[in-house]
Amino acid sequence: MEETLETFLSANVLGRRNLIQRMGINIHACRSGYVAGSMPVLGNHQPLGILHGGASAVLAETLGSLAAFLHAGEGGNAVGVDLSCTHHRWVSSGEVTGVCTPLHESSSSATYEIVISDDTGRRTCTARITCAIRRRRRAGQ
Repeated sequence: MEETLETFLSANVLGRRNLIQRMGINIHACRSGYVAGSMPVLGNHQPLGILHGGASAVLAETLGSLAAFLHAGEGGNAVGVDLSCTHHRWVSSGEVTGVCTPLHESSSSATYEIVISDDTGRRTCTARITCAIRRRRRAGQ
């Protein structure tokens, strides 16, 4: 069965309980070259009351994986192989928003930068994800 972005999102993001839903992540834009989403700080904080760095990593990997899935194209797939996050400042309330843009996209790999900002637009985290890309083979290949 061919999997489109819409069926992928319905089955894996919107259609059943998963980490994306548990974290409260909302996808605002999902198109080639640009994926954006947000997440509440409340419920995703560490014992000190600030956003957990792992929560930022989940948001970054979610956005980057969606971008890579789009790049893989219909019938293709993508899987994260490397993720790094630099945390610039802490945030204790509101929401954070991530914007994912490509740094490199090829037939076998894709690397994206995800900038996460707080409600005032201050950068809280910069992440980078690399995904392996598997594209659907054409007949005769």
